[in-house]
Amino acid sequence: MTEYTGKTNQRQVFENLPVSSALRTMIVPAVISQLIVLIYNMADTFYVGQTGNPYMVAATALILPVFNITLCLAGLAGTGGGALISRLLGGKKEEEARRVSAFSLWLGVGIAAVFSIGIALFMEPLLIMLGAGENTYEYARQYAFCVIVAGGIPTVLSNVMANLVRSTGQSRKASAGIVLGGVLNIVLDPFFMFVLLPDGCEVLGAGIATCLSNCVACAYFLIILFRMRRQSVLTFSMKSGLPERDSMAAVFSVGIPSAVTIFLFDLDCVMINRLMVSYHDLALAAVGIVLKVERFPLNVGIGICHGMMPLVAYSYAAGKRKRMRDTIRLSGKLGLVIAGISIVLYEIFAAVLIRFFIRDAQTIELASGFLRIRILATPLMFLSFFTLYLFQAFGKGKIALFLGMMRWLVFNIPMLFLMNGLFGMYGIVWSQAVADTLTVILSFLVYQRCGPDSSVQPAEKI
Repeated sequence: MTEYTGKTNQRQVFENLPVSSALRTMIVPAVISQLIVLIYNMADTFYVGQTGNPYMVAATALILPVFNITLCLAGLAGTGGGALISRLLGGKKEEEARRVSAFSLWLGVGIAAVFSIGIALFMEPLLIMLGAGENTYEYARQYAFCVIVAGGIPTVLSNVMANLVRSTGQSRKASAGIVLGGVLNIVLDPFFMFVLLPDGCEVLGAGIATCLSNCVACAYFLIILFRMRRQSVLTFSMKSGLPERDSMAAVFSVGIPSAVTIFLFDLDCVMINRLMVSYHDLALAAVGIVLKVERFPLNVGIGICHGMMPLVAYSYAAGKRKRMRDTIRLSGKLGLVIAGISIVLYEIFAAVLIRFFIRDAQTIELASGFLRIRILATPLMFLSFFTLYLFQAFGKGKIALFLGMMRWLVFNIPMLFLMNGLFGMYGIVWSQAVADTLTVILSFLVYQRCGPDSSVQPAEKI
């Protein structure tokens, strides 16, 4: 198979390849990287759990929501910049795409640095606010220092660069860096935790492994950008100056909804855990496992969205409406087919999947029931994310932000409390399907009114 690089690869993927081939080229690496990210996000918790020390497990769990904020920051610069770069390339505005690239990269470095320094300065009150006590504080401090203070910039920057590289049609290279960091983290965790460092330092070992893995991934992307410098618009150089004001606004108008969506998704999971803990510990353990297991088809769907978005953005800006519509239709069908297959498999093998995480019979029975209910929402969740990514591809950040806010703050999170009050524990589990049904209906109506083929076309810059 011929290997294309630089502008040749960009032209092949965005313009010359059949839509099905272009989607395969972009989506397959993106899906693989999403699954690796999911596995490596579980790795620290899994390995720390092998110590049998509940305080170590609790400490890493405390830091996870704060660590996820780094992904929000990466989404702000990477998703906003990447979507705009694809549209600019479609509009043949390569010089402006080059300026947007430098702006997005340095924006990622800047916000990551501010966040990491802030965590370092206010570490103690933050950990206390999160619930760190006498038995967990030191473990949480060690982990936070490694993965956020020391590892904040490489974590954010590697994710920003992955988005920008993918935006130019280089999905395989973008995903290779994410996979490299994930696999390395899985390998280094047990080495630092159980071989290199003494007993009692397992959390520190997990933190060091995660930090080093993200640093290696960041170095990989820096090398890729250096090697592509003459054939690509991606650059750190600010010699050409800042992008136009409209371009900078476009980065934020798409990046902010992306960051807010990631943040609210995590907040929804926190709310589920807090409501479940009011019943009994088995319910909390069961739903915690389900929230992990259900992420596999969801992450596949997000990978489809990541691969689809640059293709749609480029075709939209280039005026290739038929290619854009074919891309949307095929990627949407693929996501729904995978969601349907997932429902069948999870309904049949729910108990088998749960046993990978726990052996307690009562918890397995409870979690299996939860999973069979939650998985029914998978097609709805995919469609909700899919529509959001489409509006980001079109550069319609205000609409994407509106849909994201409506989904989480108006439908999902309030529905948790409503269904909990009406139906108790199982109401919490059913709330996702009910809320996302409303989200999909709203998304469809908004797309009909404000999508690219609608009669209502707000004036927005490329």
